[in-house]
Amino acid sequence: MAVINTEHADTLRLRLREGGTVLVDYGAPWCPPCQTLLPTLEELDEEYGSSVTILKVNCDVLPELAAEAGVMGLPTVIVYNGGQPMEKLVGLRPKSAYQGVLDRFAAANSR
Repeated sequence: MAVINTEHADTLRLRLREGGTVLVDYGAPWCPPCQTLLPTLEELDEEYGSSVTILKVNCDVLPELAAEAGVMGLPTVIVYNGGQPMEKLVGLRPKSAYQGVLDRFAAANSR
C-alpha cells in the first residue's frame, strides 16, 4: 500500500468507517515540517503494511476535514482506531513517537 492523498472528504470518511487503524496527516504543501514528515510516513507505511492505513489531508483543499478534526497547527497527525480518534500529535515528532502510537493500536487489531 502507499500513503493515500485524500482528494475528497468522503474518501477519509469511508476509510474511517471501514475501521482498523488509520493514521491521518493533516498538513499543507507550503508547510516545511509537513514536507519533512512525508518520508517518515512513507517509511511507516512500508513497516506497518496492511495493518495501518495512512492518509494525507491537504488542509488548504479540504478545510472542513481539518475543522472537524480540530486541527489548530500543522502538521497534525491523528491516529484513529475503529473510526474513533485515539491520539493527536501536533507538530513534527520523531518517528518513534508515531511508531509508539501505531504499535498500541495496530497490535490490538491484529489479535
